Amino acid sequence: MELYSGMMNKLIEAFASLPGIGQKTAQRLAFYIVNQPKEQVRMFADAMIEARENICYCKECFTLTDREICPICANTRRDHSTIMVVETTRDQAAYEKTGKYEGVYHVLGGAISPMQGIGPGDIRLKELIQRLQGDVQEVIIATNSTLEGETTAMYIGKLIKPSGIKCTRIASGVPVGGDLEYIDEVTLLRALDGRTEL
Repeated sequence: MELYSGMMNKLIEAFASLPGIGQKTAQRLAFYIVNQPKEQVRMFADAMIEARENICYCKECFTLTDREICPICANTRRDHSTIMVVETTRDQAAYEKTGKYEGVYHVLGGAISPMQGIGPGDIRLKELIQRLQGDVQEVIIATNSTLEGETTAMYIGKLIKPSGIKCTRIASGVPVGGDLEYIDEVTLLRALDGRTEL
């Protein structure tokens, strides 16, 4: 027995198809949309359509943008000799929120994962190597501390090493507020290796 009309069920199913949205959240979102003024819903729908039609990848760093070159790459005050390599645009946004990094980025669009059939040719490594032909002095590898992220970091390190460009990896280890007894051995070893002098 259907609880709602066909259109309401269709709206709930549309929300439920989004990543991380379960059935209850989908229902809550659907009811919210139905109870909003029509003009507000139309603006929301238009924003989604415009985003889908106009957002593309930056021709330099491959982050999402509505311009040919994203604002970070177009900014002449940024240090274009330092490139931070990240897996996704969300990772880039996390670093930008710190307000401390002044270089530019390179978004791979994923990580090497043989189990999922993702090899070096499936992420933007060729484009990264092309960027290194310019005046690049350091590449900071900021892939995630997962098996896939570590594999990708090692692969990039091996690609860059012959060029003589400085290649560094972000530090990782014990999170602030974390109890040592609950942290895995690999993380503890990474924290020990990356220790700094006080």
